Amino acid sequence: MRIVITLVAYLWSSSLLLAQAYKSGPVDKDYVGYLFAYFKGNAVEDESVCFAVSTDGYNYRALNGNQPVLSSAEISSTGGVRDPHILRGEDGKSFYMVLTDMTSSKGWDSNRGMILLKSDNLVDWKHSKIHIPTRFTGHEDLKRVWAPQTIFDPSVNKYMVYWSMQHGNGPDIIYYAYANADFTDLEAAPQKLFVPKNQKSCIDGDIILKNGLYYLFYKTEGHGNGLRLAMTDSLTSGKWIEQPGYKQQTTDAVEGSSVFKLNHSDKYILMYDVYGKGKYQFCESVDLDRFKVIDEDISMDFHPRHGSIIPLSRAELKAVTDRWGTPAGIQVPAAKNPALDGYYADPDIIYSHKDKKYYLYPTSDGFDGWGGYYFKTFSSTDLKNWKDEGVILDLKKDVSWADRHAWAPTIIEKNNKGKYQYYYYFTAAQKIGVAVADNPQGPFRDSGKPLVNSKPEGINNGQEIDPAVFYDPKSKKNYLFWGNGYLAVAELNKDMISLKPNTTKVLTPTDGTFREGVFVIYREGKYYFLWSEDDTRSPNYRVRYGIADSPTSPIQIPANNLILQKDEAKGIYGTGHNSVIQVPGKDEWYIVYHRFSYPDGIKMGDAAGFHREVAIDALKFDEQGFILPIIPTN
Repeated sequence: MRIVITLVAYLWSSSLLLAQAYKSGPVDKDYVGYLFAYFKGNAVEDESVCFAVSTDGYNYRALNGNQPVLSSAEISSTGGVRDPHILRGEDGKSFYMVLTDMTSSKGWDSNRGMILLKSDNLVDWKHSKIHIPTRFTGHEDLKRVWAPQTIFDPSVNKYMVYWSMQHGNGPDIIYYAYANADFTDLEAAPQKLFVPKNQKSCIDGDIILKNGLYYLFYKTEGHGNGLRLAMTDSLTSGKWIEQPGYKQQTTDAVEGSSVFKLNHSDKYILMYDVYGKGKYQFCESVDLDRFKVIDEDISMDFHPRHGSIIPLSRAELKAVTDRWGTPAGIQVPAAKNPALDGYYADPDIIYSHKDKKYYLYPTSDGFDGWGGYYFKTFSSTDLKNWKDEGVILDLKKDVSWADRHAWAPTIIEKNNKGKYQYYYYFTAAQKIGVAVADNPQGPFRDSGKPLVNSKPEGINNGQEIDPAVFYDPKSKKNYLFWGNGYLAVAELNKDMISLKPNTTKVLTPTDGTFREGVFVIYREGKYYFLWSEDDTRSPNYRVRYGIADSPTSPIQIPANNLILQKDEAKGIYGTGHNSVIQVPGKDEWYIVYHRFSYPDGIKMGDAAGFHREVAIDALKFDEQGFILPIIPTN
């Protein structure tokens, strides 16, 4: 039985990891903070939803001066709300919150309903009130509805709302019902989710999925007032394995437990309300079985009651602090850079004449050892606000000849008598492939074999990576450049998916600074070659440039050709591997590049080289056509 459960857990975990890659919003690797939803106390004015934020999971600061972020009078039937539970949706960018519709001023057995809320930005919420006796028959003796929570059930592809109810003099029992697609109502009458073997009351259920198993923490109401744990591999099976003992690490009565996973860690935090002492306790665990108190590591400038915590991306952290203010001690990214939300690198950019939009094509970063295996794209109309268009090519699903090291793509748009096609060149397993699509956001179809998988004649070092495609407006020919440790070029055939024989040439700049990441542009009769120097793990990774008379001519090295480098005063390091975009119809240019993630990248050592972020800054020329040094910005 243990072997079967372990195998199921492994397969489930693997499928979740694969599924997560297809979210169009942020994924685990991109989270930089936390949002804590809570209420404050038993006074009517304190029975409201409040928010706090953290960047480390240990130190929390209240938003909005510890005042409500939603009006209880507007969203509730009773005038008060308690026990906020917040959940990120499976699409990565929707949010769900459920609340107890109750004010304790009317008595603990005074409420019969809950509130469902949904948001796509954490700031604006749509709400619905669910009054159980009115909505469903058979609940005439219902006394109370407490502490609803939500979890996604992949077995039916729906969101399950679960909560405790007491009928007459019976025990409190945890029930469930699935929400409708709009999260405005419950689809069917509540069913029993969990009843302890001792048939005694249980409330404040909190479920978390780990390795294919669901862990239910619940309070033993009225007989110990502690936290117990039960487990199952199927939410609605009714088959729960109850674990012995209590999980709270105090002899005081507790309630309102909530478990969340620390970002970029294998650790989980179990927190609970020590309501008799007016404080929260935090405990840490790896296996969700053994817990260690970490109260000495925790700080808050507020006193929460029964709440929950979710992770936040940079953009989400900025959204809530833009709305409710940035608390002292919380560092939030500025508005301009990074351009993308999350860890991305090696950005290539085009303007699509078909869509009249800009598209960014980066490496999906944040995987140990540059271990990413899928590519995304992002679209924008203004080079400032970027929409995640989702995964456009997955090596494990879409490419037969490689399944690892998805790096450094480049793309070109071709218009053949009004029919647009997009040719996407990418690195996979240290080879270069090509995929084709009819739209800039894909999906892309791989050609079925690598385009470049060997070194040019005379080269015995480096790697076949970092392609850059270039259309020469003079000769009307298309070229592919590539190389790490050397710079090579070859002419592309008219089919754009093969190289013209006997056209491969080595163009490595003679100043000894070339490492990788070439990019070529044409401006006023000159061909500009930009490349990266040093190692992407180095704070000194930087961009130089040269000028040539044609795409295959020797590269001339101007004086002062170092144009992009670190700025220690701004905390900017590892600036390199760029592309360049010209605003259509204007002599206005921007450089798109990656750098260490801010502000913690510089502290990561070698890991900074695969925890990178994308930035965009102005690229300007002097009167003689030389590129001016670029000012990297936050």
